[in-house]
Amino acid sequence: MRRALIVDLFSTLVPGGHAEREVVHQEMARVLGVEPEVFAGAFGATAYERFTGAFGDLPSTLREIARRSGGQPSDEQILQATELRRALARRLIAAAPASTLSALAELRALGWRTGLVSNITSETQLHWPNSGLSQYFETTAFSAEVGAAKPEAAIYLAACEALGVDPSECVYVADGCDEELPAAASLGMHVIRTTEHADSDPTWTGPTIKSFAELPTLLGAA
Repeated sequence: MRRALIVDLFSTLVPGGHAEREVVHQEMARVLGVEPEVFAGAFGATAYERFTGAFGDLPSTLREIARRSGGQPSDEQILQATELRRALARRLIAAAPASTLSALAELRALGWRTGLVSNITSETQLHWPNSGLSQYFETTAFSAEVGAAKPEAAIYLAACEALGVDPSECVYVADGCDEELPAAASLGMHVIRTTEHADSDPTWTGPTIKSFAELPTLLGAA
């Protein structure tokens, strides 16, 4: 019997904010004194290291990425870029639709255990406790905290262990970025793709919903 719901964060509960991220990253590059295209390339190339906290906190991470982009920013420049990135994180995790919050509340009322699994960097983890979403989740498995990132099994299993459930007892809902859907399915989870905020894995042939708000009806009979 399925009794736990494990959910992705970006492009599932909240928009991925890709266009906004690009604008903020360009501004961060300007503040750090490096070429935006070079900075964007270094930022993307270090995704796994950033997700797993390999560079330390956000200021240390930005200093390393700036170095790889050919810059040597001052402490003041690092502070300005840090604030830009943290403000972005606050805005993004505050953007959950009201329908999503209502669905989460309904699912909890139906008795579903809830966990969050997300590839995030430290600034999102910092703001999570004050977000409107946090009250609906019993546990979180953040990549920066676990030290593993989707599609690695360890991050899914961390959430399962915290909830005291087997993967086969879990429903996993996500947009499909980072090959997360087949990875969850390979562990025995029942996987549902959502396209509400992004069509991240159009190759997925399993169950798909257009809105997170559909879940209470879908899972209420599960």
